[in-house]
Amino acid sequence: MSSPSQPLDAPDDGHLARKLKSRHIHMIAIGGAIGVGLFLGSGKAISTAGPGLLLSYAVGGIAVFFIMRALGELLMHRPVAGSFATYAEEYVSPFAGFVTGWSYWFMWVVIGMAEITAVGVYIHYWLPDIPQWLPALITLAVLYIVNVVAVRLFGELEFWFALIKVVTIVALILGGLAIIVFRIGELGQQASFSNLWAHDGFLPFGIMGAVLALQMVMFAYQGVELIGVTAGEAENPEEVLPRATNGIIWRILIFYLGALAVIMALLPWNQLNPDVSPFVYVFDKLGLSIAADVINFVVITAAASSCNSGIFSNGRMLFTLARSGQAPRIFGKVSRNHVPFYGITASAAVMSIGVLLNYVVPKQAFIWITSISLVGSLWTWSIIMIAHLGYRRAVAQGKAKRVDFRMPGAPVANWVVVAFLIMVAVFLGFDPSTRVALYVAPIWFGLLAIAYQFVGRQRTLALNAS
Repeated sequence: MSSPSQPLDAPDDGHLARKLKSRHIHMIAIGGAIGVGLFLGSGKAISTAGPGLLLSYAVGGIAVFFIMRALGELLMHRPVAGSFATYAEEYVSPFAGFVTGWSYWFMWVVIGMAEITAVGVYIHYWLPDIPQWLPALITLAVLYIVNVVAVRLFGELEFWFALIKVVTIVALILGGLAIIVFRIGELGQQASFSNLWAHDGFLPFGIMGAVLALQMVMFAYQGVELIGVTAGEAENPEEVLPRATNGIIWRILIFYLGALAVIMALLPWNQLNPDVSPFVYVFDKLGLSIAADVINFVVITAAASSCNSGIFSNGRMLFTLARSGQAPRIFGKVSRNHVPFYGITASAAVMSIGVLLNYVVPKQAFIWITSISLVGSLWTWSIIMIAHLGYRRAVAQGKAKRVDFRMPGAPVANWVVVAFLIMVAVFLGFDPSTRVALYVAPIWFGLLAIAYQFVGRQRTLALNAS
């Protein structure tokens, strides 16, 4: 049997293939902006901020817009896989690139563990007698196979995963608007956009309610930057990436603000149960008797989509780190199908720890690890903004080529967004269930600092030897 990989200097397979089509990139970008948090976590978020949650999503969305425009400009400058680590190393420092690459990898490993467990939990809704670890294992195995076969197969699967989420949200928005405008059914008698301000005001908990909801909001936005990981495999990056990047703002307006505004207009926000998905409630009121089954299916596909994205991005991030001498050399190899076989395999193997955790870890642990993953996102987003500043300086000095797709508002917008992200990190400490992230983060970054000393010495020895 032939080896799954060739030497790094092989002329035919030492690179990733550009096999992701325009529709794949657009749907991956949309899928990255829509997570399980919207379908399940929106009830708790509404109870925290009331209608003011719309303000939280709008402010967070503005920050994400600037992040994506900064990333888009960097991608137009150099569309490569593992983009964040590459830009951080070139325009911030080699240490920043090392920390960014490994932190992003760790973030998606943690998310992957939580998501495959979520699949196991929600399969229990239909099959309560099967052990929870089994669907988690099957899901991980199927997604692993999809990712190692070909990047286009990953793109197809992610396309359909994202389409399911989009159709569900559009159905809720259109159905809800029909109830509000035409006063359909019992729900239509109390449905009104005035529900957004008629019950203790638009900000029932004051501005602090909206501020404290930001941690949940930014967690929901995790994954929007995934388009940067696809850049190295997009067929026409100069054409596709700007359109997909610009599309982030209307995706946020429609899918988040639109859906939540309709939900809270259909009935007063204080009548929603924070422990029940508002999507289930609305579909039930629309007369869809299988509402719980529909949302359960959507949540399973959303969780599988997130894990699928994690396996994809982690394989590419290890590939980038290995090519820059910051990870074992074997992760820099690609298979005959031009996918980073060893990086994908190692990442999926670590994610499989999530299967074992189903035996011993209580539910609270997954709240902790998803909070820890948010720290990885906040770091990545901040580095994108700082690397963008470094790129602009390089352009001004004639060291880098200027591109036409530019982020507005630089450099002021860069520092405002970074300050905003730091504020979100600080507010993680206000909730006991997320505070653990602030305890783990210094340990993680400390370990990376120690590891970098070893990597730095190895790279120096390699350079001297050459």
